[in-house]
Amino acid sequence: MSQTSEYQPPRVWTWDQPSGGRFANINRPVSGPTHERELPVGKHPLQLYSQATPNGVKVTILLEELLAQGHAGAEYDAWLIRIGEGDQFGSGFVGVNPNSKIPALVDRSGPAPIRVFESGAILAHLAEKFGAFLPTEPAARAECLSWLFWQVGSAPYVGGGFGHFYAYAPVKIEYAINRFAMEAKRQLDVLDQRLAAHEFVAGNDYTIADMAIWPWYGGLVLNQVYGAAEFLSAEDYRHVLRWARAIGERPAVRRGRMVNRTSGDPSEQLWERHDASDFDTRTQDKIA
Repeated sequence: MSQTSEYQPPRVWTWDQPSGGRFANINRPVSGPTHERELPVGKHPLQLYSQATPNGVKVTILLEELLAQGHAGAEYDAWLIRIGEGDQFGSGFVGVNPNSKIPALVDRSGPAPIRVFESGAILAHLAEKFGAFLPTEPAARAECLSWLFWQVGSAPYVGGGFGHFYAYAPVKIEYAINRFAMEAKRQLDVLDQRLAAHEFVAGNDYTIADMAIWPWYGGLVLNQVYGAAEFLSAEDYRHVLRWARAIGERPAVRRGRMVNRTSGDPSEQLWERHDASDFDTRTQDKIA
């Protein structure tokens, strides 16, 4: 249904009713921890605290791609943060990410632990650390980082905007859905035109820009995000589809998409990842 009643904002907004639809229980207008809870620490230098949302998947894809390239130092522990249950508001997690959003990384490979939060910052940190998936030639590096930050800046319109009003809001508001569908389609067209002339987003090489963009925009056209492929006429974006399908077939991408996943096929859910062998022995179907 459409919302037809006219809303008049009060002079001062107050937090006196739930908002956020399906996620109302985790939305609040203040920051900081709600409870004491220390974060676990595993055996590897890299400690990831996340859940397999599109933002979380970016990082696990990169880590699995680094391991596939032979970077042994990229071994990691991935701990599940259940955002629907408010784990991100525990004191330990807030200490790593004061913004209380997944993913968050602690790099313990140096003399002192380094915290890194925001998915784009984590991708850049790891790519620079291992000298992989981020070009060093200045023009190519600038192109890669430009597309990385395009995704970081644009995704709130796809996730917090289109996804929220199309899939999660308790009331279907025609104006809001139309507004954000238009923007989602514009962004898909930007990407489609870019991929019409290039194999990958930043050019001829597969980079962290692809890893950042694929879970969101690849997920949209492959109908993995919001179930909105038909609504957005995903088949029109044939270059995005070509790119999305090719990346989705990469073994490291398939593994990365499984880590910290708690929905869908249990054989594709690995709630926590502490060793490469976990994909063969500890997926949720085997544990169950």
